[in-house]
Amino acid sequence: MSAVNRMQRKLDQLHAQGRKALVPFITAGDPGLDSTVASMHGLVQAGADMIELGVPFSDPMADGVVIQKSSERALQRGVNAAYIFNTVTEFRKGDAETPVILMGYLNPIERRGWSWYAKQCAAAGVDALLIVDLPPEEAESVRTELNQHGLQLISLLAPTTDGQRLTDACAAAQGYIYYVSMAGVTGKGLQQAGSLKERIQAVQGLSQVPVYVGFGIKDPETAQDCARFADGVIVGSALVSALSGCKTPEQCASAAASFLGPIRQAIDLV
Repeated sequence: MSAVNRMQRKLDQLHAQGRKALVPFITAGDPGLDSTVASMHGLVQAGADMIELGVPFSDPMADGVVIQKSSERALQRGVNAAYIFNTVTEFRKGDAETPVILMGYLNPIERRGWSWYAKQCAAAGVDALLIVDLPPEEAESVRTELNQHGLQLISLLAPTTDGQRLTDACAAAQGYIYYVSMAGVTGKGLQQAGSLKERIQAVQGLSQVPVYVGFGIKDPETAQDCARFADGVIVGSALVSALSGCKTPEQCASAAASFLGPIRQAIDLV
């Protein structure tokens, strides 16, 4: 199954079932090199619809302390592009259906070149990329390159995105829109639900793809609050923290499922 077909099939399923998307984020290679695939399978078993796999980077400017430390640990273990692609390839042996989105920064990709990176992503079974520090003026050319390899570019929007830039980003969006619940770094608390709801509804009015909320979602309560008006929720820092003490792949799979299961149940009640 091609990446675009896999992503669209999942989006169509969610829409047909009237379900909210649950998208967990984990850092590749943390808490151990042998734990990532097990964690991914555990998340799917607990109800994850897609998985954002964080690509460790030495200067993760948009991330809070939890994910920064996670990236540092992964890099110290030797995580690199080859590890990322091998991990997705291994995951695909047991799961051909769940979309995988690589979330990271420009520098590691530009060092290799977009064409090379896109080819490797496609061969491994990656579905889309979300580049945190991609300048808006470069998005169109990057999107074209990824699309040529059957990949999608996920748009990241923030409360500071407005005017024509917001309109253009929504018009070009593929897969889903990752809407940052607040200005700042990952791991902070949510802003008041009322103002966030208004902003999400404004983006939904401009977008042809679903809008998922991330940053500050840490438990069933915060996930459910956002799921009342967003099309899906993304949980990262709290999950990364919950996995940080695991010592074996089995522990990681169990901890991932135990953390995510109650969140799945909570948003299914919306």
